[in-house]
Amino acid sequence: MTPRIVVAGASLGGLRAAEQLRAAGWRGAVTVVGEEPHLPYNRPPLSKEVLAGKAPSTSLAFTLRASVADVEWRLGTRVAAADLAGRRVVLDGGGRLDFDGLVVATGVRPRRLHCPGPTAGRHTVRTLADAEGLRAELLRPGVRLVVVGAGFIGCEVAATAVGLGVAEVTVVDPEPLPMLRALGELPARELLRRHRERGVRFALGTRVSAFTGGEPVAGGEPVTGRGRVTGVVLADGTELPADVVVESVGSVANTEWLAGNALDLTDGVLTDEHLRVGGLPHVVAVGDVARFPNARYDGVPRRVEHWCIPTDTARHAARTLVAHLHGAAAPPEPFAPLPGFWSDQHDVRLQSFGAPALGTGDVRVLDRGPNGDVLVGYHRDGRLVGVLALGGRNVAAAAARHRAELLAQPTLAAP
Repeated sequence: MTPRIVVAGASLGGLRAAEQLRAAGWRGAVTVVGEEPHLPYNRPPLSKEVLAGKAPSTSLAFTLRASVADVEWRLGTRVAAADLAGRRVVLDGGGRLDFDGLVVATGVRPRRLHCPGPTAGRHTVRTLADAEGLRAELLRPGVRLVVVGAGFIGCEVAATAVGLGVAEVTVVDPEPLPMLRALGELPARELLRRHRERGVRFALGTRVSAFTGGEPVAGGEPVTGRGRVTGVVLADGTELPADVVVESVGSVANTEWLAGNALDLTDGVLTDEHLRVGGLPHVVAVGDVARFPNARYDGVPRRVEHWCIPTDTARHAARTLVAHLHGAAAPPEPFAPLPGFWSDQHDVRLQSFGAPALGTGDVRVLDRGPNGDVLVGYHRDGRLVGVLALGGRNVAAAAARHRAELLAQPTLAAP
């Protein structure tokens, strides 16, 4: 029987895993299983260009390299369960795939709010269908939008909605500033100022307690969980009118199918410094679902939901897995990526390299530009661990110049 590697997940992480398995010398079969009916596509434009109508859905698909022309894609299905010791996965519907090696690349799904009230009119933004459905709602005249969550997706959706001419856009978040945990206070305050200048309203330092709306019945009481949302009730009793709600309150790792294999699934799937899962050399994890130690910083396992991570994890995990299946040792160096992210909101770009979240207690201004543009450095124990630019091209270029400095720093955690 031809040896097989199964890749569970057909988004960017699954695609990069397939490519890197071939690059690492794997000549056996590769089967990629994905829940969506689409081949892998680019997700960052969903909350921006796709939602704004500036990019057709057909433009999102990644080009498949010649090296993966023989990869088998099983789309429109998902992996429902796994027996890692027995080397088999069960597909939704009952099919089974045996494997020699497994790549866990099932990613994440949006977290949902569990508040009383109707469900119609409440959206998330994770898939192409999500973005297309939300766009159709936002194009209705006079729409009032409430975005719950002032993180990356929430702020991007708010900015796009303003650009579409949505009548009223309000962002709700329990933190006192947007993207505070990711950016720290100084950049978060500047981001808030720019959003407000463009017409975005904010209700900060509060939470959602319920949604209003529903189908009235005899006696005048609404049936919660049915009908369409008409408003958002905050913790202090304030009610915000809402025709459309976007829930952007974090993510949940898709790990349920791995239950029963004695793994640490408390936040994604825990890996070692070579992205091996549960001490099993024939199972690795990549992308958003992987909680890995980063030797560049402190070796504490963390999940990182940045666009570069699927590619970085796939490269190292593929070498680890193929080496094992070929009877060789794992790569000598532990996984130590330099994360990076960007976010476009209105005409502002956020560009980051490193791990700003590890240094928000010591944020220093490195450079300033016109109109509030700023470049800041994040420090931990006096060491630069990340940089962030907020503004135009010049300050973003200045952030890129610090990338080499961050890459040159020695790792802190022993393998």
